[in-house]
Amino acid sequence: MIDGAKPFLGMRAGGLRPYPAYRDSGVEWLGRVPEHWEVRRLKGLAKILNGATPASGRREYWGGDILWLTPEDLGRLRGRDIRQSRRSITRVGYESCGSTLAPVGSTVMSTRAPIGHLAILGREGCTNQGCRLLVPENDAVVPEWVYLGLLTARSELQALGQGTTFAELSRDALGAFALSLPPLSEQTAIARFLEAADRRIRRYIRAKERLVELLEERKRALIHEAVTGRIDVRTGQPYPAYKDSGVEWLGKVPEHWGVVPLGRIAVARCDGPFGSGLKSSHYMDRGVRVVRLQNIGHGEFRNDDSAFISAEHYSTLGDHSVVPEDILIAGLGDRNHPAGRACVAPRDIGPTMVKADCFRFRLDRSQALPRFVALQLTATALGAAGLSRGATRQRINLSGTAGRRITLPTIQQQKSIIEYVTREIVSTSMLQGNAERQIALLREYRTRLIADVVTGKLDVREAAARLPETDPLAGDRDRADPIRTESNLHSTAHDMMKEASA
Repeated sequence: MIDGAKPFLGMRAGGLRPYPAYRDSGVEWLGRVPEHWEVRRLKGLAKILNGATPASGRREYWGGDILWLTPEDLGRLRGRDIRQSRRSITRVGYESCGSTLAPVGSTVMSTRAPIGHLAILGREGCTNQGCRLLVPENDAVVPEWVYLGLLTARSELQALGQGTTFAELSRDALGAFALSLPPLSEQTAIARFLEAADRRIRRYIRAKERLVELLEERKRALIHEAVTGRIDVRTGQPYPAYKDSGVEWLGKVPEHWGVVPLGRIAVARCDGPFGSGLKSSHYMDRGVRVVRLQNIGHGEFRNDDSAFISAEHYSTLGDHSVVPEDILIAGLGDRNHPAGRACVAPRDIGPTMVKADCFRFRLDRSQALPRFVALQLTATALGAAGLSRGATRQRINLSGTAGRRITLPTIQQQKSIIEYVTREIVSTSMLQGNAERQIALLREYRTRLIADVVTGKLDVREAAARLPETDPLAGDRDRADPIRTESNLHSTAHDMMKEASA
């Protein structure tokens, strides 16, 4: 048993065991099934409906109240039931195409690009041609069983896809696919058991995800307080005296800290080439590294997405070079990844240049340490957004960035703050990693549990019978459940760390 799943063993006291007797199913992917179970082809259990798309240029076909699902809608779904689609169609649009409405409880499955996204209709709806609907049409199957059977067989269904441009699962291949079929009352018991288990697992996963978010918020709050002088990292308390910085997003700063424009402590600066000088068509697998916006994280250089150009082409672009310990600043962003965030070029970066909307500042290190400045620029980026121009995205230019004012303590204090922040980042990352590993284990456990139960490897009839008639978490499937917190992040630090280490 996966350790991360142990909290859920209580819902099925006594554990789960195999069925008393098995037989060969005659289907390779199913293997042996309980002796009293049937094996049936999908076309004998459900009516398979194709989807279609109304003409895109006809405005009267779009924006109605009819649910119209695509693989993209299914791919974004977190959970089982689907009630909304990115686009909807009108009655006129529906009648103009070959799609068919299916009732609540039908299973919807993407059959191309990609194969295997699944959901159960929470309200009547239809699909485009990238999906098919499966409507149970006899009393031998409960609606949830079709969904569970296909969910368990996702990899087998994907292997049946054919096509050159993209793999597609044909209606005939889907209809010929074989599922195991227990008696109706047993299907109901299995579906009830798995729904109860799924609710508890999802609730716990959401709590862990929220914990990761809270730890990230706490880390950023501590960094902000340290690099803007809200606290003295040597004592954990505010500095004895403060002065007005004259900068709205900095507010008051320690009395002995200076306030200067970024450009005054830089010995060189540049942005990337604009226009046709550098395009994605110039990228290659090796050569001179190109720093792009996605490489500039929140105080950290992100090395997981790299692009290069030839040395010959680089030589035609002018000086946009980057060397280790240069500060890299994003000139374009949004609220989640604000313009003005910064990081430091790593020591092993090699020959590198910046792209358009990325700025490089080379500092006078007798006045400022690159790591400290990058952390402060990132911590205050949202507050400094008043420098930005642009309706939907924030944008700043090189001269505006050079004029951005920062506050600086002594070099020794900068070193102390960097050491403090590094410790906090390492500590928080360990706690976040622990929570993320628990999430991964729970998801793995849920997948294995569904597969073992739906294929008859485990007998849940007794466990299902012990479930309460009214589950206290009923209706909880699609609701976000933030864990309780106090408004002051510091006051909950101890509790969060205990929870993350659990």
